Amino acid sequence: MADDVVDRILAQWNETAPELDVSPMAVIGRVSRLSRVIDRRLAENFARHDIEPWMYDVLATLRRSGEPFELSPGDLVTQTMVTTGAVTNRIDRLAERGYVERSHSQTDRRRIIVRLTDEGRDLVDAAAPDHYAFESELLSSLTAAERETLAAALRTLLHDLGDTPN
Repeated sequence: MADDVVDRILAQWNETAPELDVSPMAVIGRVSRLSRVIDRRLAENFARHDIEPWMYDVLATLRRSGEPFELSPGDLVTQTMVTTGAVTNRIDRLAERGYVERSHSQTDRRRIIVRLTDEGRDLVDAAAPDHYAFESELLSSLTAAERETLAAALRTLLHDLGDTPN
């Protein structure tokens, strides 16, 4: 297999400062670079549906919650891993486009509920098959066993770093 940018960086450090253990960069550097490449490619794919990745994130979160496709803003914060302010901004922007609507909970009028509209559900239902096919294409150079091994290693690392479900 050919060397990559991270190999070049590691070689430079090993040449100029051999006393440093830069071996973690072999993983961290590649995960960081991979994240940027994937983010860019996903954004290009979502653009075909005239949406941005953050839009899909919120709409898909509501869609996968099941009927009646609604969550509180707090649930959206937890499930999308962004700040309260970011979720509020995203909800505002999606509501302006008619993809979500806000209402008060019928059991507690102080509680706000964000609901996926029919238009929002149609959009996410149209984008989801393309999105997951595209993700599969991004991973096509890995065998099924390599995918499972990588997924397990990443799950372990994320868990150990505190990224666990509530």
